[in-house]
Amino acid sequence: MRTMHPYLNFDGQAEEAFNFYKSVLGGEFAFFKKMSDAPESDKLPENERNRVMHVALPINEHTILMASDCVPSAGHVLREGNNMYVHLAAECREDADKLFNGLSAGGTVEMPMEDMFWGDYFGSFKDKFGIQWMINFGNY
Repeated sequence: MRTMHPYLNFDGQAEEAFNFYKSVLGGEFAFFKKMSDAPESDKLPENERNRVMHVALPINEHTILMASDCVPSAGHVLREGNNMYVHLAAECREDADKLFNGLSAGGTVEMPMEDMFWGDYFGSFKDKFGIQWMINFGNY
């Protein structure tokens, strides 16, 4: 079954925001990793290593609120309009490729579909209408 989840971007406030959301919405984080947990994180500026790489807070059995902090040293600049993605969880790798290739047609690929170090198959893009998408097959 395909599922869609809101994915938020922050400029260094993801942990604070998600601790707040958790205090109001309840539950526990299903996933929480900092940039320092990523391979080659020692190449990041010290002030970016504590930023959130990915956090997932289940809201109910079908919806997960997810987020990350932008990484300024990688050229990420948070602007109104790029602070949210639609995250689409695919049923299998082939479904992920179909969704990615179809929805990204005429748009701008941010990250091509690839196997990621955290174990999922993932890609992201802005579609031809300016909507930001993340396609994922795996856990989160």
